[in-house]
Amino acid sequence: MTDAAWEEPVGKKTQRASATPATLALERAGVQFEAMGYEHDPRVTAYGREAAEALGLPPQCVFKTLVVQTDHDGFGVCVVPVAQSADLKAVAVALGAKKARLADPGEVQRLTGYVLGGVSPLGQRTRLPTVIDDGARRLDRMYVSGGRRGQDVGLAPRDLAELTGAVFAAIAR
Repeated sequence: MTDAAWEEPVGKKTQRASATPATLALERAGVQFEAMGYEHDPRVTAYGREAAEALGLPPQCVFKTLVVQTDHDGFGVCVVPVAQSADLKAVAVALGAKKARLADPGEVQRLTGYVLGGVSPLGQRTRLPTVIDDGARRLDRMYVSGGRRGQDVGLAPRDLAELTGAVFAAIAR
């Protein structure tokens, strides 16, 4: 997909994007990005799907950020399209472990500094090993949480990988 397809997404953009640790990290790094805000419905728990719909973006271009705990008592981050699930076995392998499970919400907030639904792979309190689904490489721009519910940022997948020290692997199903 080309950037021309992203010039004017249609949707319920109602808020200006605000500064978060994620957007500040992007600015400090000098990475080109697009911050997009929308009105989050507090009744919604499918945060990524809500973002795609509200911003008028194809779900395969909007990614959710999940924190996992491995069998080595370590933690990691996986970034997968909102229309898919994380293959936790594949995530574990990509992180050099045998098993992985979704981390407890309290641990997620403690490690990242973000609440569920607003967890960004960028600007986390503790830098965690990160894996991005291989499918992102085919995109010119991908969207991830901007660090709060109701905000996403669009950037080149290679920029996200570079800033987070991420690897690409087939981790979505």
